[in-house]
Amino acid sequence: MLEAIVAVYADWGIGNGTTQPVVLSADRAHFRSVTGDAAVIVGRKTLEDFPGGRPLKGRHNIIVTRQDLTVPGAEVVHSTEEALSAAEKHPRCLVLGGASIFEQFFPYFQKIYITKIGCCPESSRFFPNLDDLPDWQCTEKGPLLEEDG
Repeated sequence: MLEAIVAVYADWGIGNGTTQPVVLSADRAHFRSVTGDAAVIVGRKTLEDFPGGRPLKGRHNIIVTRQDLTVPGAEVVHSTEEALSAAEKHPRCLVLGGASIFEQFFPYFQKIYITKIGCCPESSRFFPNLDDLPDWQCTEKGPLLEEDG
């Protein structure tokens, strides 16, 4: 089963360039709990925004890139098909982004974990607005959280 996890702003923006302008500690904790036992698929540019630019610990990291490179602690693939084949070897696999990776894998998602952040910083990258897509429905909502106002 292919899933995704993403934090979106009020306009469904997900970042500016290769970074998130607003990051919430509660969302980071949620991210760790959801992805902790799963394989993850991530694009090379998003990987560079991870702490130290390194793969996430405790997870099988599948890096999608057109570049010929080696990433210690990760499996590097060069196409959607290769990533899907790698993902099939794991009970759970979540796509972490960035925008072009979400777009590539969107037709394969069976579940998406969304954190909606109630602000609207300038974004250059966006996630599809699931509220406007009839094929997607919210099946569970968490409590409203607040951090630093």
